[in-house]
Amino acid sequence: MRRFLILLVLWVAACTGINPDDPHYRAFVDVAQKVEPVGEAQCRKENPNRNCDFQVQLDLDPAAPANAFQTVDRSGRPVVIFTGTMLKSFRNADEMAFVMSHEMAHHILGHLDQQRINAVKGAVFLGELVSLEGGTPEQVANAQYVGAVVGARSYSKAFELEADTLGTIITHQAGYRPSIGVKYFDAIPDPGDAFLGTHPANPDRIRLVNQTIRKYRLN
Repeated sequence: MRRFLILLVLWVAACTGINPDDPHYRAFVDVAQKVEPVGEAQCRKENPNRNCDFQVQLDLDPAAPANAFQTVDRSGRPVVIFTGTMLKSFRNADEMAFVMSHEMAHHILGHLDQQRINAVKGAVFLGELVSLEGGTPEQVANAQYVGAVVGARSYSKAFELEADTLGTIITHQAGYRPSIGVKYFDAIPDPGDAFLGTHPANPDRIRLVNQTIRKYRLN
């Protein structure tokens, strides 16, 4: 992990002209070095058979909006990706660590796998329903697409809250303050309760994190 991060900083400097001494990038390297081992240990504790070797990446496309997300590469290795715009939106290392821990928690809890299963179930259910009603192949295909989207999002808000809970614990174990990190929700737009939205309202997330802090006597 450390070797990757060092190479990342060199690549940033050589290919983009960004000063590796920029505080945002120095903080990114430091936070990743501290959070990744904790996330990996928690992952192995929860599921010893899961690939837990997290790779933290930085997307420096200037056109990419502020975003952080978790995915897996072709070998099944978990990857957490931050855009440069997202990186610069953090006001301190605690916020950065909190979001990084949250994304790792998604993998630890198997949320991507559950979303895929839910998408398949939704596609099959709605596709069969339209087919039984005499729908054309095109209508069935459209129904399958809609079913997959609805299925994938059916528990997404619950997944976010689960990741917030575990992410709070990982943040603390990595030496950062989730009580400060959670304030990042005060600085971003509130998704509210949008239809088929993927994220809970910010006040709900803040409330859950603070409850977790009190429950486990974190800081």
